[in-house]
Amino acid sequence: MAFSISPEVIPLQIDAEQVIRVGGTRVTFETVIAAFSEGATAEEIVQQYPSLKLADIYSVIGYYLRRSPEVEIYLQKRKAQAQAVRQQNELRFDLHGLRDRLLARRMR
Repeated sequence: MAFSISPEVIPLQIDAEQVIRVGGTRVTFETVIAAFSEGATAEEIVQQYPSLKLADIYSVIGYYLRRSPEVEIYLQKRKAQAQAVRQQNELRFDLHGLRDRLLARRMR
């Protein structure tokens, strides 16, 4: 049997909320890239997220390294979206005095 080289599919899927997830799991692309950017090896990432496969992590890291300008745009967009959600939540929920309110409930 002859050895053949065939293209690999990058194990990334976009969910209904337009979030990229890795290998059919709930682990996000940005989570893996953030861990890698902070110095984690593929093996360490798999230990931290056991639902991931080592080969998938290597594929995702390779994709990131080959397409880092495009990925950085996606990551910036996700960061902006997270900040907007955080701001909306802060407006909806008054955090001032939260500790006191929680302690008062506990005393009831």
